[in-house]
Amino acid sequence: MKTSFVSDLGAEQTVTSFFLVNEKEIRNSRAGKTFLRLDLGDRSGTIEAVMWDQFETAAKDISRGDVVKVNARVESYRNKLQLTLQQLRVAKPEEVDLADFLPHTKEDVGKLWAQLLEYANSIENPWLNKLVNGIITDPATAARYKRAPAAKVMHHAYLGGLLEHVIGLCGLAKQVAAHYPELNADLLLTVAILHDVGKLDELCYDRAIGYTTEGQLLGHIVMELETVSKSMDAIEGFPPNLKAVVQHLLISHHGQYEFGSPKLPMIREAMVFHYLDDMDSKMAAVRAALVTESGDDEWSAYSAALGRKFLKLDAFLKSTSGQNPGTT
Repeated sequence: MKTSFVSDLGAEQTVTSFFLVNEKEIRNSRAGKTFLRLDLGDRSGTIEAVMWDQFETAAKDISRGDVVKVNARVESYRNKLQLTLQQLRVAKPEEVDLADFLPHTKEDVGKLWAQLLEYANSIENPWLNKLVNGIITDPATAARYKRAPAAKVMHHAYLGGLLEHVIGLCGLAKQVAAHYPELNADLLLTVAILHDVGKLDELCYDRAIGYTTEGQLLGHIVMELETVSKSMDAIEGFPPNLKAVVQHLLISHHGQYEFGSPKLPMIREAMVFHYLDDMDSKMAAVRAALVTESGDDEWSAYSAALGRKFLKLDAFLKSTSGQNPGTT
């Protein structure tokens, strides 16, 4: 059974443990040497692993979604921990408890789902209310919505992460609309609930969190635009202008062309939602870095998503709290 988790690892140690294969590829180094690269993970996080010698036989037997047993050296490479594998094999079924390998929200999914329905039912515009409720109460959609991660790596990258992310955005939408009364709260709630519905089809998350073939080819913005557009077309009399607004909210929510939005936000609610979505995802990445054991009393683990470490502010301020003002 699994004894060491990714969060337990530190540089310059040897580890023997089980990990889930998230990615597998054969690469060539700049020097022309062929090696095996794996993205390995468990419920506590992910780590890159490389194997330089005698990997061919083991690599043939290993696929994404397999659990493997490794013997490896933990090393620091470009400010990140990396496993250099010495031995590798597919784990036996009796050695594996899948609960060890897929991270899950710490929140109560049932309570989160009840909150989502409350937010959906609070939408006053009858067209948007019917659209949102029609999508999320479909049994097949609801089952996946409760389980889906919000991303593969960047933020809320765990089972139930999408629902947790959306509930946070709905709360933010309500607060921002109260502060700026010119904003249409119904539109903000609609895009908060539907902006990542394409990830239900973009991502796969039965054993490892990864991308479906369609997800790789199309991306969640294209996929949800098609899903939501079909749902609007199925509602007799749905106003064409409102349809165009909803579509714009969806396709612009990444905010910039380089981040995958085919259009910049050109409606005030679209602009506001982009910033809310960006803030919530970045705060989740900061939170993940701060709770990951770093071995440093003042600094978090390195956040690959944000490209930096973060000061453990509470500990830092506490360490200086005994000083009197004006003293050195």
